[in-house]
Amino acid sequence: MTTTPPNPVDGDELFGRLPEADQATQARLHARLAAAAERAGILDVAYRTLDTPVGPLLLAATEHGLVRVAYASEDHDKVLDRLAETVSSRLLRAPARLDDAARQLGEYFTGRRSLFDLPLDLRLAHGFRREVLSHLRDIGYGTTASYAAVATAAGSPRAVRAVGTACATNPLPVVVPCHRVIRSDGTLGHYVGGAEAKKTLLTLEATGVNTPPGRGSEMPAGPTATGLPAVDQVR
Repeated sequence: MTTTPPNPVDGDELFGRLPEADQATQARLHARLAAAAERAGILDVAYRTLDTPVGPLLLAATEHGLVRVAYASEDHDKVLDRLAETVSSRLLRAPARLDDAARQLGEYFTGRRSLFDLPLDLRLAHGFRREVLSHLRDIGYGTTASYAAVATAAGSPRAVRAVGTACATNPLPVVVPCHRVIRSDGTLGHYVGGAEAKKTLLTLEATGVNTPPGRGSEMPAGPTATGLPAVDQVR
């Protein structure tokens, strides 16, 4: 008796018969994967995106703290590739680790927060640039300082251009407020998120400072800028 061999099954045809997971199912599976990676200690960099008045922001955090905030103009995919190269390739979209950062940024953009209380991982900033970032946090909400003032505060009064470079390469814009640094003539100067984003942030903070009594009571008082000379109130 002659046996006819079964017809070979095309792989695409076979898997095509399987039901497609809907978006909600995929999201649940991804969340379980991220949680498992977190528990196993193999998630070095978690990231998510957040919609804001200055466009979508990419947020990334290590176990030590927030390591990156990036504007869409920086190209989020390129930023993630760079994080994989410089921090760790064990990188996954895992929003849970960034819930607190997202909440505080949401409060900031709605005028209910003037000071961020987040652990920061500053490993992407080195040398004088890192020194500059430490002084940027001394510029209070609703105030500005010149590049020259920041250079003086950082101990290098003539390093104005270096301060500009440090601001331009700030890995944590908004949270570490390089948008509060302007030119000595009062013009805004350059900003990693673009001129409109810088103007939006300064306008937001000026509105918060000028909020009449009885409004914005949830907003904690921001730090004063006593560590910096030539600090001006945002107009």
